[in-house]
Amino acid sequence: MEKTEAKLKAAPIEPIVFFPSLVLVALFGGAMAFFPDVAGGWVNSSYAFIMKNLTSMFMLIGVAAFVCVAWLGFGRYGHVRLGGPDDQPEFSKISWISMLFCAGIGIGLMIWSIVEPIYYLNGPPMGIEPMSDQALVWAHMLPQFHWGFSAWAIYCLPTVPIAYSVYVRREKIFRISDSCRPILKKHSDGLIGKVIEVFVLLGTVGAVGTSLGLAIPLISRLLSSVLGLDDDMAMKGMVTFGLFLIFGFSVYLGLEKGMQNLTRINVWLAFIILGLVLFLGPTGFIFDLWTNSIGLLLNNFPSLTFQTEPLRLVAEGSKDAWPQWWTVFYWAWWVAYAPVIALFVARISKGRTIRELVIAECIWGTLGCWAFLAIFGAYSLYAQKTGLVDAMALQAAQGDPAVCMAVMSSLPLKWIVVPIYTILCFVFLGTTLDASSQALANICSKKGYSDLPSLRWNRMLWASLLAVFGMGILITGGEKALKTVQTSTIVGGVILVPIIFILVWGLFRSLKEDFGGSLTPKTIISPLFLEEKTAKRPPAPAGDQS
Repeated sequence: MEKTEAKLKAAPIEPIVFFPSLVLVALFGGAMAFFPDVAGGWVNSSYAFIMKNLTSMFMLIGVAAFVCVAWLGFGRYGHVRLGGPDDQPEFSKISWISMLFCAGIGIGLMIWSIVEPIYYLNGPPMGIEPMSDQALVWAHMLPQFHWGFSAWAIYCLPTVPIAYSVYVRREKIFRISDSCRPILKKHSDGLIGKVIEVFVLLGTVGAVGTSLGLAIPLISRLLSSVLGLDDDMAMKGMVTFGLFLIFGFSVYLGLEKGMQNLTRINVWLAFIILGLVLFLGPTGFIFDLWTNSIGLLLNNFPSLTFQTEPLRLVAEGSKDAWPQWWTVFYWAWWVAYAPVIALFVARISKGRTIRELVIAECIWGTLGCWAFLAIFGAYSLYAQKTGLVDAMALQAAQGDPAVCMAVMSSLPLKWIVVPIYTILCFVFLGTTLDASSQALANICSKKGYSDLPSLRWNRMLWASLLAVFGMGILITGGEKALKTVQTSTIVGGVILVPIIFILVWGLFRSLKEDFGGSLTPKTIISPLFLEEKTAKRPPAPAGDQS
């Protein structure tokens, strides 16, 4: 048996997880695509209930994530290494940060950095007059709030316990249920554990399917403009197939050869497009507006973080207020994406300390988002304000892809800018889909093989399902089905909240058990590697001391 296992080059699948998940994903996708009215009725009712009654919960999640992650990174446990005495990081720091950033953001940043400020310009919060100068400066700042520290803290919150459970506590697989073991105990291997994995899988497929549903129309419009072709369903099919070829090949190659190289291309293209927009656009205006936005965000961060507009509940005929449409939506969206991003980031973070992980996600991730939001957002607002592009009218008449196309085409040298922007959209989406496929394949892999990659056909299967799922939404249900899937992802975020809570609770318990009150700033390795606590944990190599 040991010989057979030693020869394995990839982790075999776990049938109990793999086959039920496959069936449920197929049923879920079929219901959303072919019966959007029926499925959408229940999901939208749930969404309305969440927005009306759980606003405070999501706002407090943002606060709790921010405080908790800051304490983990810069408190007494920040020096704890996610690995053993001899474990070194698998990737260089630049490659590591690039991979976690590209996996966590994807094409959404390329779309919303342009269109989100236009929404806020026309519908600002706090009673600000629409289209006013005050609305413009707030419209530039607010996306940086929604894509900033709090968002990345929500991503980081489950990442630390997952990495700790595998690299320090020696759990055998990157799986959410196993990382809940300090609290769930034996139930992690039973029905409760399987239900947790199902929720994570369904939430991931829904979230990524939504990303595809949003991205394919944008890329299709961009390519149609560049190639001079019609933006029809055939073009969308070509885009989907092209996406599958790009990220499917990357998934096939694996992390070292695939994802790492894809993110290098991504980062270089990102620097190029940011530089083009910054220096071909109104450079001074962009810098001035960004500086102003930083001050405005720091000054209003507490009030935005706790803003719920409670009087909406007593005002007769009142609809959902601004926080429910935007901040609550974003926090729920990050929660829905958090488990799968956490699984991927934990997988690539072996040998890093908790502090390094927090800094990489919450600081470098935030700065990366801010660069796009500040530069693209400022130019989008400038184009609207000066009349270069009537983005607001385009948004109402043709949707967000038309706005992105028009704004990028209004720059000088558009024959360079638009193709680079189009390619970057392809690659950005590819890195997110790559990370998601890797994580889904890991969830469906057998325990005891955390040091092995998942099977190639397992990764490719999930990559194919994600591509088919996104295209199926567009063909069978269009915007209505997409809205249902998007809403169901937010509903799924509510289900994932207690799971993330269990993960964090278990991490705190594990840290206390492993270190107690003896941790000092120089202690960077868990006592689990210095003494054998259970029969299942191997003793530390001879000579290891700290």
